[in-house]
Amino acid sequence: MAIIFRTRRHSNAAPATDDRSNLISLVDSLALATPIQAGHVTLVGAGPGDAELLTLKAVRALQAADVVLYDDLVSTDVIELARREAKRMTVGKRGQRESCRQEDINQLMIKLARAGKHVVRLKSGDPMIFGRAGEEIAELEKHGIGVTVVPGITAALAAASALGISLTHRDHAHSVRFVTGHARNGELSNDLDWRGLADPQTTLVFYMAGRTAPAIAERLIAAGLSAATPVVVTSGVSRQDERRWCGQLTELAQGIGTIDRSQPVLIGIGQAFARGSADVAAEPDRAGGDTMPCRSAI
Repeated sequence: MAIIFRTRRHSNAAPATDDRSNLISLVDSLALATPIQAGHVTLVGAGPGDAELLTLKAVRALQAADVVLYDDLVSTDVIELARREAKRMTVGKRGQRESCRQEDINQLMIKLARAGKHVVRLKSGDPMIFGRAGEEIAELEKHGIGVTVVPGITAALAAASALGISLTHRDHAHSVRFVTGHARNGELSNDLDWRGLADPQTTLVFYMAGRTAPAIAERLIAAGLSAATPVVVTSGVSRQDERRWCGQLTELAQGIGTIDRSQPVLIGIGQAFARGSADVAAEPDRAGGDTMPCRSAI
């Protein structure tokens, strides 16, 4: 188990393994100092990064928390909204990096809740979109721990709003699909329906797809999707260092190399993104897309 504990300050660095004993001692002391009473866990969506995108209910939960367990991708501005007296612990979950095991996070929530604490499990985006909320809810309910969920704005919606596009524009799409960009092994899932995903009337949004972007483009084109399909790649959606690349599907393998993949990467594919790629279409001499903002945020 590898978790960093922070009371007032926090870090987005990977968890350090030598903090295990300190964390266990802290949790045990909290349990011993608290009368036995019913605790509770609230899964809170932190949104994509901009603290102003939080819901009022999310802010209320943070202000009422005894302990905040937050993911590595949650922005500093959001974490700072937690109650001053709340203990803050990073349980950094990040693909292909040193992270806490899900089993350890589950046990930590259970132990704190049994100590009578109001635990806020703060997750980037929306807890129910690729946030492992289902696993955590099932484990908490199995142990008789009360749990509620506060939704958050998922990155796909924040990116669409910044681009000024509709993911379900009736002239371009009759459905939207949110797709994971990697399986447990860090590669593309073997059971994705590429023929179904290649529907030209479907808007696709791939999450966590920075490493697998070239393979995504290759599979979609092989399944019949036009190589000229518009693509928008966004890194750090809604954050101050947000970056975008716009181009065509056939250019995606080249374009992803211009994006900072230390931040969460989102890939939007489909005719709905044609407006976001308009700058590239207007400058045909600029090969490989545009690394400047495709359109000013609104």
